[in-house]
Amino acid sequence: MSEKIKAIIIDDHASARASLKSDIEDYCPQVDIVAEAESVATGLIVIKAVKPDLIFLDIDLGDGEGFDILESLEDLKPNVIFTTGQDEHALKAFRYAAIDYLLKPVDPDELQSAVERIQPERGIDPKMVKVLSDNLGDKKQQRKKLVLHTLEKIVVTEIDDILRMESSSNYTQFYFTDGAKLLVTKTLKDFEKILDEGFERVHQSHLINKKHITGYNKVDGGFLIMKGGDEVPVSQRKKALVVRMLDEL
Repeated sequence: MSEKIKAIIIDDHASARASLKSDIEDYCPQVDIVAEAESVATGLIVIKAVKPDLIFLDIDLGDGEGFDILESLEDLKPNVIFTTGQDEHALKAFRYAAIDYLLKPVDPDELQSAVERIQPERGIDPKMVKVLSDNLGDKKQQRKKLVLHTLEKIVVTEIDDILRMESSSNYTQFYFTDGAKLLVTKTLKDFEKILDEGFERVHQSHLINKKHITGYNKVDGGFLIMKGGDEVPVSQRKKALVVRMLDEL
């Protein structure tokens, strides 16, 4: 990219802003930090004044949350990389929403990777922010949502509605409980990491939602029977795990 990425940092701790700015100067020369802010109110003023390509945004600010800023941007759609010191529940919410985040203290390699993924001409999608906000809002919320990217669009689905996933080269074919399908532009390995709880990789090419298993056929090599009748093969090395898993359901 020939032109520098115009960026701002919004964080209510001066030391965190200084540390992140130093890391960006050292490891991301393509990024130019043009301004800083410490709150929702000052953040909105700075954003509207400089119209940045990228915002490094803390979730918890002194006078509100980072979400308050994003909900007030109107026509502006910058890229956003959240910075957070929050717990595993929060990190899982970021992964579900497919939104980049940096865990404090910031790792330089993660910083470089996050910056390399941004696309200045696109900006953050409001649907992704809504999923993140909803999933963070209630730790006991049962109907978690997941953001899925296809070649044509962004789709939001409830995780409970995912029946299973099947590898398709560098893509993943999603199968839903209502019979719908969706080809998504991430690998099965990516979703194995994101959907660690409640899902199981039972075969090199198959990841299933454990709550939708209806049976297990031990013959013909072994395969799981899913809600709706789908049959999913179980690899030889996963058979013992599957038997233990079914005993625990």
